[in-house]
Amino acid sequence: MTTIYADNAATTKLSQTALEAMMPYLTDNYGNPSSLHTVGQNAAEALFKARKTVADCIGADPKEIIFTGGGSEADNQALLTAAEIGARKGKKHIISDVIEHHAILHSLKRLEKMGYEVTLLPVDGEGRVDPESVRKAIRPDTAIVSIMMANNEIGTIEPIKEIAAICRENGVLFHTDAVQAFCHEPINVDEYHIDMLSASGHKFHGPKGVGFLYIRKGLKLRSFIHGGAQERKRRAGTENVPGIVGLGKAVEIAMAELGNNKKKETELRDYLIG
Repeated sequence: MTTIYADNAATTKLSQTALEAMMPYLTDNYGNPSSLHTVGQNAAEALFKARKTVADCIGADPKEIIFTGGGSEADNQALLTAAEIGARKGKKHIISDVIEHHAILHSLKRLEKMGYEVTLLPVDGEGRVDPESVRKAIRPDTAIVSIMMANNEIGTIEPIKEIAAICRENGVLFHTDAVQAFCHEPINVDEYHIDMLSASGHKFHGPKGVGFLYIRKGLKLRSFIHGGAQERKRRAGTENVPGIVGLGKAVEIAMAELGNNKKKETELRDYLIG
């Protein structure tokens, strides 16, 4: 009996190429990238290569990429950071929408308990957020708008570029949960006016338990894991080198095949709908 796996929105199979790239860092190249000896510096070099691969993919600087334990952690860190930045300026209003992932919605519930006001925008029949509803919801005390790039349940791609431009015009930070879109849709953070972006490796045939947060240069990231100077003092703890290497390799593969994959996905969608 043949089993057909049709749940890639939940997780993807680790690619063989990514696994092979990870293996040396699980065996011989096991060094701590914070160590100054050769074994450690070999790991540090692999870490930098993966960071640059991710940064190049979205038009960012490698210094703007923070590796995390996954998309949910990155979402949490982005919202808490923006909330603190806003609070220092007397801005304690946050805008999102009703169909965000729980990593966003639960974080917003937590922020409400901390005294922030949250506006959740409605979506239309296809799950799309109207950019004009964002414009109307922005207030002088709005700290951040967070809208996902692609929905994890129905696949709707949101008008991120238009929404982010509205935020930039109004001096409001913009974050997008791009977990379902990264490596499936072309993204350029400067062109899209994105201040923060979250992604997770296991959504594009990388390993589980590793993701990243892009944060625009000049924004001070709130660190909520303390104990070391890793990730430019923004996330303490020895980096998951094998996982990060696997993520980097999965990014390389996905971006090389992006055009073909989009065509196949569109054809499959149309076939299933038809």
